[in-house]
Amino acid sequence: MQDNKVTKPPVMLYTEQTPNPETLKFVTNLMIYPRKMADFKDDQKELAGQWSPLAKALFEFDYVKGVYICNNFVTITKDADQDWAAISMDLKKFIKTFVESGEKAVLEGFEEEQEKLNAAQEEEYTGEDAEIVTKIKQLLDKYVRPAVEMDGGNIQFHSFDKGTVNVIMQGSCSGCPSSSGTLKVGIEGMLKRMCPEVKAVEAIMG
Repeated sequence: MQDNKVTKPPVMLYTEQTPNPETLKFVTNLMIYPRKMADFKDDQKELAGQWSPLAKALFEFDYVKGVYICNNFVTITKDADQDWAAISMDLKKFIKTFVESGEKAVLEGFEEEQEKLNAAQEEEYTGEDAEIVTKIKQLLDKYVRPAVEMDGGNIQFHSFDKGTVNVIMQGSCSGCPSSSGTLKVGIEGMLKRMCPEVKAVEAIMG
């Protein structure tokens, strides 16, 4: 008799440094939140408790100040007073055990709720501004997001006003000492070249 039992692949997990010394990227060989992203900060524990069992559990570690979940990785932001050498192994074991359990890291419906919230908060653009905003979003999606995702972060369009693009930095990009340089030299420079209506790019608090 043939045994059709499916054997789950073992969970492997490793860490990657990010440009932000206060964040560390925990990468697994399995998808945690495929093709989606969820960002929770220290002041959003109630939101994490409602939508993300993984983020809720990670915030139980009192030194965890931010949790960003995307595809096959989790980026954790720690308290500046803590040393990664003292805490990374505990976090690594915890995340590995969570993934092995098969529990959902983020519940179904979270992304849709966030999209509704963002749509409600986002200004309505008309005429030429609407075309410019569409182009800016496309450029961010195509050229910027894949690069910052490699570093465990994300960039989200917030608004466009009189030539200034306002963005929200998430994950390892939030509070990163080098993010201001990346924003001005890399992102702003690219948007100015490819969309002449853009005069400046600024990061705002999400």
